[in-house]
Amino acid sequence: MTEAFRSGFESVGRIQLESGLSIGLSRAQLIRHVILPQAFSTSIPSLSANAIFLLKETSIVGAISLMDLMNVAKDLIGMEYKSTEALLLLVLAYLILLLPLSMGLTWLERRIRFAEFGR
Repeated sequence: MTEAFRSGFESVGRIQLESGLSIGLSRAQLIRHVILPQAFSTSIPSLSANAIFLLKETSIVGAISLMDLMNVAKDLIGMEYKSTEALLLLVLAYLILLLPLSMGLTWLERRIRFAEFGR
């Protein structure tokens, strides 16, 4: 995730910084009004992809106390011998988790990408 922010900050051109300083912006104003909006809009796609990846990898997210869905499905298959139903529930659980997150991040990415900063 840090790499996404770093690449966003590096994507802001040197000319942007020099232009901000030449019109009299202080360092804090330059960061707030020039660097952060451009860096954030550039790094949003990478950050949203990382968030979706972390949610998909439930073993990683399991450390944050999210139940490991794949193990639950395997346990259900082992106990009931109903693999179709267990895997269907697994797919539905992933769909319920990932679809709103994906749609929300897509909306945020479009809104920030096409926003007019400074309004």
